[in-house]
Amino acid sequence: MLRLTNITKRFGDTVAVDDVSIEIPNGQMLGIIGRSGAGKSTLLRLVNRLVDATSGSVVFESTDVTSLAGRALHEWRAHCAMIFQHFNLVPRLDVITNVLVGRIYHRPTLPALFKMFPTTDRALAVLALDRLDMIDQALQRADTLSGGQKQRVAIARALTQEPRILLADEPIASLDPRNAARVMEALKLINREDRITVICNLHTVDTARSYCDRIIGMVRGHIVFDGDPSTLSMEAIRDIYGVDGDDEAFDHGITSTDMGNIEETAAHG
Repeated sequence: MLRLTNITKRFGDTVAVDDVSIEIPNGQMLGIIGRSGAGKSTLLRLVNRLVDATSGSVVFESTDVTSLAGRALHEWRAHCAMIFQHFNLVPRLDVITNVLVGRIYHRPTLPALFKMFPTTDRALAVLALDRLDMIDQALQRADTLSGGQKQRVAIARALTQEPRILLADEPIASLDPRNAARVMEALKLINREDRITVICNLHTVDTARSYCDRIIGMVRGHIVFDGDPSTLSMEAIRDIYGVDGDDEAFDHGITSTDMGNIEETAAHG
């Protein structure tokens, strides 16, 4: 269980996350939606301690994450892997070396800097790439890949960390629909097969509804919706995005499919 209790993050006078409390069971796939600036990315960064909370706590099982320091903090970040919108690969390195970067916590720093990884780590990297249909590109430089391929390499790298939790910060925001679907399907498969908790910030409502077990909607640092995707009503969508009409909805990443599905759900109670 991942438990956030009264977690708050301030940047000067700006409150990015405001007194949020939430419990996330192990193995759940959670989607977080909301407008830009709602606090979604900050919330993920609070979970894996890329930023420190102003107040409140993050607890995973019996570990108080907010109090970790030194090697214990590095260990937490290894078990709470992060996937970013812009991939964070090393462009000049080949794909398999980028994936092996996920093993750095588990190995001495100096050999890793010289790409000296044991056979067991290389086997783990190969298996991760194979799961993501990227094994044929293992020896290509990362900067030769498409956006969708880069994101799948980033997921493979996260898998080699052997994480308990996978955090994905807008993982498909810069991808075309076909590659976005491949990335989301990969995340869902990992969630189901490995029972890894996946927490994913998403730009569109229909994606969250299609792939997530649970959806959270954020507004100005607060959670204003928390429930099953089937209960995400038109009223909740309007509360989350602050829109009054279809044109404004499209501006905030709500597609015509979203609107139709939400209206149908609302019509049938």
